[in-house]
Amino acid sequence: MLDIAEELHRWCREGRAFAVATVVAVEGSAPRQPGAALAVDAGGTVVGSVSGGCVEGAVYELCRAALESGESVRERFGRPGEHPDGDGAFAAGLTCGGVLDVLVVPVPPDAPGRAVLAEALAAAAAGEPVALARVVAGPDGLLGRALLVRMDGTYAGALAESGGLDRAAAAEAAALLAAGRTGTVTVGAESAAGVRCGDPVTLLVESCLPPPRMIVFGAVDFAAALVRAGKFLGYHVTVCDARPVFATAGRFPEADEVAVDWPHRYLDAQEAAGALDARTVLCVLTHDPKFDVPLLERALRLPVAYVGAMGSRRTHEDRLGRLREAGVGERALARLRSPIGLDLGARTPEETALSIAAEIVALRHGGTGTPLTGVRTPIHREPRRAPAPPVRTG
Repeated sequence: MLDIAEELHRWCREGRAFAVATVVAVEGSAPRQPGAALAVDAGGTVVGSVSGGCVEGAVYELCRAALESGESVRERFGRPGEHPDGDGAFAAGLTCGGVLDVLVVPVPPDAPGRAVLAEALAAAAAGEPVALARVVAGPDGLLGRALLVRMDGTYAGALAESGGLDRAAAAEAAALLAAGRTGTVTVGAESAAGVRCGDPVTLLVESCLPPPRMIVFGAVDFAAALVRAGKFLGYHVTVCDARPVFATAGRFPEADEVAVDWPHRYLDAQEAAGALDARTVLCVLTHDPKFDVPLLERALRLPVAYVGAMGSRRTHEDRLGRLREAGVGERALARLRSPIGLDLGARTPEETALSIAAEIVALRHGGTGTPLTGVRTPIHREPRRAPAPPVRTG
């Protein structure tokens, strides 16, 4: 649901009635992951997607029905014409052969939990770190109820009359938020004595963090193309170069920031400010030892997601020798992706940017970078779990 926060936040401000359908569980080769959402307002306007087209029509009708009935519903979609639980009456389904569970919740203007949803949507639209925990399975009457959870564990809203369930849910949601993960957790109510009691409740926790960072070192023509690719992938992109004549906003209009500084000094400052985390990617395009070596010496010791450096194989071997002389160990050197990018035969800056972006995506999801034709491994993999990013205070 938070993936369409900007649109839904606007709908809330305008007082629209709407229903939102959210993917809460997937099996097999489903096209969208938990958290993907589609919403329909009372006038029939649609935003978002839950399946890339396979079952959108059926989900649209479920949303319209929920707006009329005022009731939340959870529905499952499998192969066309075949219900995953054996009911052959299913008409809509996933041609990819996967299974998709969708929760549909009506949100009229007077809904009791609308204020919590509106606050969560506003925070997500503003890029604030926030988690939305909603009941997707459990006792009657709780389906669709929500908590807004912030990074420090404070929360708004209520799932049940007893605060024990809310506290347990908020703790689980805060842990997922700190790790930047969206997923389901099962909790139970807790008595005053600390004993778990009551029926278990399954929650979908959607985490929203500020965009991950891509820092491109080297204000060269390849960097301009990589900035565009990084923005397309949803990164907050910074270009850094020590040469003020090249590092200008006019040369990189699509970058979020352009920093004029020696690369290693800039990286030191960002680390000291707590502005780097386990999602950060560092792309070194300078291929000049006076910039590369002090920068990579630091970068390879940081718990970031990706460190790549441009250059020929000869440049790479020379760079490795210099880094070893600087005291960088073999384990750290093994993290360096150089020559940067996948082997696509790229020549132009745009093609090179595509090869770098493809390598970043493959590393994030554990992909091989080989053609899917003839490959028997799953197309969609479970997301890799990254270490929890540092919690910023102050």
